[in-house]
Amino acid sequence: MKIIILGAGQVGLSTAEILSREDNDITLVDNDPERLHGLQDRLDIRTIVGAAAHPGTLQQAGGPDTDLVLAVTNHDEVNMAACQVAYSLFRTPKKIARIRSTEYLRHPEIFCDESIPIDVIISPEQVITQRILHLIEYPGALQVVDFAGGEIQLVALKAYYGGPLVGRQLRSIRDDLPGVEARVAAIYRQNRPIIPEGNTVIEPDDEVFFVAAAPDIPVVMGELRSVEKPGRNIMLAGAGNIGGQLARRLEQNHYHVKLVEHGAQQARQAAEQLENTVVLHGDAADEELMVQENIDSIDVFCSLTNDDEANILSAMLAKRLGAHRTMALINRSAYVDLIESLLDIAISPSQETVGSLLTHVRRGDMVAVHSLRRGAAEAIETIAHGDASSSRVVGRRIDEIPLPSGTTFGALMRKDEVVFPHHDTLIEPEDHVILFVIDKQHIRDVERLFQVKVTFV
Repeated sequence: MKIIILGAGQVGLSTAEILSREDNDITLVDNDPERLHGLQDRLDIRTIVGAAAHPGTLQQAGGPDTDLVLAVTNHDEVNMAACQVAYSLFRTPKKIARIRSTEYLRHPEIFCDESIPIDVIISPEQVITQRILHLIEYPGALQVVDFAGGEIQLVALKAYYGGPLVGRQLRSIRDDLPGVEARVAAIYRQNRPIIPEGNTVIEPDDEVFFVAAAPDIPVVMGELRSVEKPGRNIMLAGAGNIGGQLARRLEQNHYHVKLVEHGAQQARQAAEQLENTVVLHGDAADEELMVQENIDSIDVFCSLTNDDEANILSAMLAKRLGAHRTMALINRSAYVDLIESLLDIAISPSQETVGSLLTHVRRGDMVAVHSLRRGAAEAIETIAHGDASSSRVVGRRIDEIPLPSGTTFGALMRKDEVVFPHHDTLIEPEDHVILFVIDKQHIRDVERLFQVKVTFV
């Protein structure tokens, strides 16, 4: 696939890096030559210095024969203009744009071929807000992602002493939870992946990825660690797009929310827009303010400003002063490894956004793609099309399907039924198949496996 990526920020670079490894023809465009320096050799991509929305830049980038334009600059208007130019001049088949402003998102009717021709809109703020809501809902989870419209969820968590399954074989989960279906998709032990079998023993500190129907998630989590009730007292630092959206969603779900904002004007705006949130004008790294606001009674503290350093420091302070659980937005991947042991959860906006983008870039009929373990693994939901003569998977038993190494079946969504496949389960047409891919080098093999032969009509 020939792809033009506009914007060499965190999202653009991460996406270019992933897609260049998968035999795509990538051209990366940015108006800052410093950002592009050395990338052409390191990533095996083409780079162009220029304005993303200029016709000449898109022409030079190969616009006439491009399959996909991915506009992820830091400016919504530039992204929209670039998609318009690509459509008007080159009739580019697919155009994806990152749109951050809620003012635009409130009017989806403007994004059409007759107005602003964007096929897919990616909103990082919405993606991140949903991620944090899941983490608040499931205390102890490291990551929670949705499949099949939220009917099925994949959860990552660390196993601890006290969980009934810890120290026992995986097959014991059937005895402990009769009537509950769940599937362990992968285990990471000291950062090394393990393909789970029935006789695999869960050890303390294992990072376990499991799939289950959404209502069963808390029960299955209780097998791997002591169960915590979701806390109701939440403190957020930063009243930007993410902080504002998250506060609104939390207060709608009847959480007790405090929002700390350093800027006086932004704090005032947040206070006017939010109904049941206590908005504080101050610095979340101010120890006196935190003590005054009873930080030791806070169940979850989330630092959501645009400043990595401020997010890290305020979350560390909150943890030291007694906040039960802390999260921080961190854009720089180098920081994540450094502070992993100091905070409970570090959230990478770029990685969250990349997962949303990949859903629309992958070959085959992909419904959802989620980037896991900071991009090292993926969980995907794809639809099985065709029949036994045109498909490599439809009409075949699970144990007959040649899955690439490091790939495991998680679950199936068959019409309105959640199915956890066994070795003799047949894949039927239009099944939504959820897969866990440990080694992303095999993503292309997975895509080929689920593609229908060209003879299929």
